Amino acid sequence: MLETHIIRVLPAGLKNQIAAGEVVERPASVVKELVENSLDAGGGRVDVTVERGGRSRIVVQDNGVGIAADQLNLAVTRHATSKIQSFDDLSAISSFGFRGEALPSIASVSRFTMTSCAQGSDEASSIEIRAGELFAEGPAALASGTRVEVRDLFANTPARLKFLKTEATENRKCQDTLMRISLAHLKSGFSLTMGGREAFRLPPGQDLPARIRTFWPPAVCDGLRGFDYERDGYRVHGMAGSPATAQGRGNRILLYVNGRPVQDKLMLGAVRQAYKGMLISREYPQIVLFLEVPTDAVDVNVHPTKLEVRFIEESRVFSIIRGGIMQAVSQMDEIEPMAGAGFGGPSVTGGSPVSSGDFSSGSPARRSHQPGALASDHAKFSSYREFKAEYNPPKDMDLPISPVFMENRGMDAPPPDATESVPLAGTGYTYLGQVSDTYLVLREGKSLVLVDQHAAHERVLLAAMREQRTKGDSQPLGLPIEVPLHSSEVEILQGLRDDLRGMGFILEMDGPAKVLIRGIPPTLDTGKAKEYLVDALAEKAKNLDDLWILMSCKTAIKANQPLAVDEALALLDVWLKTPERDYCPHGRPVVVRWNPSDLEKLFKRK
Repeated sequence: MLETHIIRVLPAGLKNQIAAGEVVERPASVVKELVENSLDAGGGRVDVTVERGGRSRIVVQDNGVGIAADQLNLAVTRHATSKIQSFDDLSAISSFGFRGEALPSIASVSRFTMTSCAQGSDEASSIEIRAGELFAEGPAALASGTRVEVRDLFANTPARLKFLKTEATENRKCQDTLMRISLAHLKSGFSLTMGGREAFRLPPGQDLPARIRTFWPPAVCDGLRGFDYERDGYRVHGMAGSPATAQGRGNRILLYVNGRPVQDKLMLGAVRQAYKGMLISREYPQIVLFLEVPTDAVDVNVHPTKLEVRFIEESRVFSIIRGGIMQAVSQMDEIEPMAGAGFGGPSVTGGSPVSSGDFSSGSPARRSHQPGALASDHAKFSSYREFKAEYNPPKDMDLPISPVFMENRGMDAPPPDATESVPLAGTGYTYLGQVSDTYLVLREGKSLVLVDQHAAHERVLLAAMREQRTKGDSQPLGLPIEVPLHSSEVEILQGLRDDLRGMGFILEMDGPAKVLIRGIPPTLDTGKAKEYLVDALAEKAKNLDDLWILMSCKTAIKANQPLAVDEALALLDVWLKTPERDYCPHGRPVVVRWNPSDLEKLFKRK
């Protein structure tokens, strides 16, 4: 028989702790709620202090209008708020906090003290709450504004403490939260102190580019372009990054609705659509985007943390975001569309077809006989030869080796006739030449095949690096290469340092904001070492495999680079023995093929 349970009204403290589970996920949640309250109070300066990742202490102090002494108790009472008074106010919310849950929720899971001096008052007042219960209240010392101190967060709910990450991780989340808020409130000044050290101080009245430079590396900021687009009462503005500086994580896509940081799939989809054809699937742009819509056109009361929103006219939001970003992208130089954008017809192995390119550069076979051309091409291809010599394809890939590849291994074989097409023995492919100094042209039976030389070489190099793993071999430099570091890059470097050492980088800090490169991987050109490290610190790589992918891109032969016939054959030979050869490490197609049916469609024969 089922036991009959009596329905009871929950105690106030327990109700607040349940609400805290929705509102206060971690210390960064406390920072967010308290700073938003300071901004709602007109704070032109907000100072935040965090100790031990926020576990032991969080302090937020502002110079806003303050709270009257007789209102302090109400401020920590659940569902008490000064920001809405009627049902109609819910459809036109202009403040950040409005649900009346944040302060009592925080107070229920901490030792909470709030001190405030109301504007026009001669004396400040204070209230202290411990585990949701009033502990003390009375007069206090504070010149103006409000100061909230939160100690021993989750001390009375130890189960919540288990879900917190390391102190460094929680500090980083607090910093990220304040950074996101500060970008939307340029008129206010902010500071953050963590563990007794000032992480940043932002003066009031900064412009957006200056404030972004406090948080993002110069390599990223230099690629940003502003946009401001308005239509039908909707406005979108901000800064959008160049596709050339895209990175492997989406942590620098910052979206706001009416000044409120949000996480919205519709807005993110519009951002991705605006960059379509310029980024591959694993790449993310950098963008700070502010959407301003009529308050009655958006519902911000979807979730207790107010990170999610709902739009009445989703198609209009999507369209204006896409239009605004494209306005910024149109200002950027050297935008290289992703291979295959806007071209149709042939079948593709693993992706979209490539552009037809420039067919006027002439035959590489004839060019290789020009005086000095062969030696020059061999010099350009030397990095490839070093990797090729070390890479041993899997034993189950029993493919014959071309005469040129045997010659490179010291075997006696005649060079191919540079004026004729060259079969790749045992593969079914015949090499026909190079197009636009970028694509290697082959015939496979009755099909026409193009191979992207850069993408193919990237795949070969990545396979070699994975096989060598982390030997840590390094080429010492006579003179170290100096790389100045942004504050955000110092932290990233610490996380990547072991992986970089495993690749062959020898790095030495020279003061708090500069690193010296004293050794580099043997396969990396000295001139590209600094560029590679800067890209790694711009978070184009998250882990060791991403670092290898980045290295393969930097060291691979490039597009618009002529290859002699023997060089092209050597590349094709080792590429055909490489695992996952149909895709480059970034996910782009390496090879495109047209069968007879595809060609007939292109020529409108059917």
